[in-house]
Formats: sequence, structure tokens, C-alpha cells
Amino acid sequence: GRSPAAPAAAATTETNGQDAAVSGEAAKPEPPQAPPISEEVDVLISMMRPFRHEGLPMDMPQLFAVLRYDDNTPAKDGVLQPERHDLLGDVEEIRYLDQKAWGANVALSRPGLYQFVIEARPWWDAARDRFVQHYVKTTLPVYGVERGWELPVGQHFEIQPLTRPFGNYAGNVFQGQGLLNGKPVPGADVEVELYNKDKKYEAPNEYMVTQVVKADANGVFTYAVPFAGWWGFAALNTADEKLDHDGTPKNVELGAVLWAEFVDPVKK
Repeated sequence: GRSPAAPAAAATTETNGQDAAVSGEAAKPEPPQAPPISEEVDVLISMMRPFRHEGLPMDMPQLFAVLRYDDNTPAKDGVLQPERHDLLGDVEEIRYLDQKAWGANVALSRPGLYQFVIEARPWWDAARDRFVQHYVKTTLPVYGVERGWELPVGQHFEIQPLTRPFGNYAGNVFQGQGLLNGKPVPGADVEVELYNKDKKYEAPNEYMVTQVVKADANGVFTYAVPFAGWWGFAALNTADEKLDHDGTPKNVELGAVLWAEFVDPVKK
């Protein structure tokens, strides 16, 4: 499998008001702000083979940011404008699975829907004679806020979820759409792999390590998640531009990666 990043794992679990004053009309009051909270989340950024739970060395990402939506998020030309905070300065080098990885502790000061966005640096995959670059995201709802989960975040290549990417049971069908520069990618291969933490599961054969589905003519893919855990979905595409490797132009495989958790119901 080639999905590169572990999910963001929770350690715990400005808006612009617009004046509505018109001649002879009272201004509308601004909506109440969400009360402050004091929570935090530890985010792991790692290159790995998720099902095998094997680490690979990873250079520092070139982008790490979070977008926050809530009921007060303003819209411009019909498009929601979330708060955005660049977090690359908060990233620290760590070791994970005995390889170089990255981590950050992110404060959550208000309820909201948080979308974590990562852009990895291209890395050379000698076994396949090409570069690989991944654009990764995951979504964390905090204190019941859901607004914004279906919206793209503006990555060069991303999966726009068509199924809410949280609050899902194992066995649910998950759908997403691969977008390259905001446009659907028809017929893309989508690799699906379980984050097999602690190597809890063993694949019966190599075919079962990485599942593969095909997107339709509108770039939409569908996958029925068989059991609980964090699952990574990676839509693949080849970049138009090549990168130089030892004086020779080489292809760049792009991966749009989305991580989502699926759970079992609690039995009484």
C-alpha cells in the first residue's frame, strides 16, 4: 500500500459579522459566538505502509494547516469562508515505527468542525522509478459541530467526501470524489487500506493488503468498509509535470488521501 499518513488521533477529544443596516431598518444582531473550550489533539504525520504497520522516513511536510467551521462561518459569493491557521511552525520531528516522522499538539479553543490538511514533499520511489507526492486530510468534529464536512479544502488534489467522514459504522458504504484543481478525475484508481495498528490483523494474501476501486466518469468512488478502524482512501493520478532525478525527467504520482474512522456500535 502507498497511503502515506497516519490519521490525526485525538488525545482528548472570526467570523465576520456583516452589517445589515439599511435606511430605516435596524441592524441585525450578530449570531452568538461559540463558548470557549480548552481541548487539544495530537496529530501524527507519518509515512507508512498502513496495513503492514511499517514506517518509512518522511521529510518535513511543506504544508500543515487546519480549517475550522461552525454555525457562524461567513459565506462569500455563496461559499463558506472557514478560519484557517497554518500550523507548520508547530510541527516537531519525532520517531514513529523507528522512522523519522512529525507531530504537533494542536489547541482547540472553540467548538467547530476542524479539517486538518497536509501537503507532503515529493519523494523518490526507486522501486517504481517515479516520484510520489501526497495531499492528505482528515476531519475532526468537536462538540457536535458538523457544518462544512462536505466542502473541498482547495488542495491541488483531494478527495471530496460524499459520505460524512465521521460518525460511521463499520459496514457503511463510503463515497468520495477525486478533485484535481477542483475538477473531477474520471476513472481514477482509488487505493483503500486499513491503519492496522499493533498489527491486529493479518491479510490472507497480498491482494488483501490494499483494496482497489475505480472511480466512475464523474470521479466518484464507492467502498463498503468491512470492519472497524481508521481507513485511508487514496485517489491516484499522474502529474502533468515531471521532476528531475539524476538528470532524467521522471513521472510524479499524485495521491489524494483522506482518512476516516469507522466504529462498531456499543453492545449492552
